Amino acid sequence: MQQPSAHLPTRLSAPPPAAGRARGRTVRGLWGAAVASAGLIAALVPGVSEARAGGNPYQRGPAPTAASVEAATGPYAVSRTTVASASVKGFGGGTVYYPTRTADGTFGAVAVSPGFTGTQSSVSWLGPRLASQGFVVFTIDTITTLDAPDSRGRQLLAALDYLTRSSPVSGRIDPNRLGVMGHSMGGGGALEAAKTRTSLKAAIPLTGWNADKTWPEVRTPTLLVGADGDIVAPVSSYSEPFYESLPATLDKAYLELNNATHSTPTTANTTIAKYSVSWLKRFIDKDTRYEKFLCPLPRPSTTVEEYRGNCPHTS
Repeated sequence: MQQPSAHLPTRLSAPPPAAGRARGRTVRGLWGAAVASAGLIAALVPGVSEARAGGNPYQRGPAPTAASVEAATGPYAVSRTTVASASVKGFGGGTVYYPTRTADGTFGAVAVSPGFTGTQSSVSWLGPRLASQGFVVFTIDTITTLDAPDSRGRQLLAALDYLTRSSPVSGRIDPNRLGVMGHSMGGGGALEAAKTRTSLKAAIPLTGWNADKTWPEVRTPTLLVGADGDIVAPVSSYSEPFYESLPATLDKAYLELNNATHSTPTTANTTIAKYSVSWLKRFIDKDTRYEKFLCPLPRPSTTVEEYRGNCPHTS
């Protein structure tokens, strides 16, 4: 995989005092040439100027705007590969979406589970949408469509292990920057995965369902998405108690969609995409440029019934 050369200059020390006028001119000339070369390298190697000069080696892509986080397509072209269920263990296969570009280095990765009786097709819109923003995204099928949340949690982790250890795109992934998402029981599975593997950097349950209502063990920054019209997993019985049970010191948020139902996350939704992209960027990529979309807390609108959270974020 082609990556920016490790020896490219990204920080230069000031030149030493010159012994004489001629030496000073020579040193200043060399210094200017070095600075110009560094600028040229940053311009020619995408990602170097933004990821390294900005002080964050995980930062990917241009500075975000309200339009860019809501866009159906982000700055990266996306490819995909199918993973057959017979070729893996611990989950039911799926589809991997990944940025085609390799020059920017490795990316964080996210595994996404469908809900009860659902298949990966019900969450497939998230694959190219999130990948085009600079993530490797794995929308998975579960072993059976009837798997419960605890099983879905284990399958999400198995999918991440496959991605980072043996998948054809493992070289594109930073194994230390991983997250999970899921719809309904898949959302409950995302909580299970975060509870089990505290090294995960982000979790996003979408209209999540789980018989367990308390999650004090979770150490992963978590964005819970509920829907005001959900009668399958009413927010008062699921998403809200989930949120309230998370540690007070944890970076967490609760987004309640306005005029939405339990199945809203199964089709393309700008509000879900906007806050999911921002959450994943902020916590998987540690990209504080996206903090402005999360803090101060978003106000109610035609698409947002309510938003709770702790600001500013500290992770």
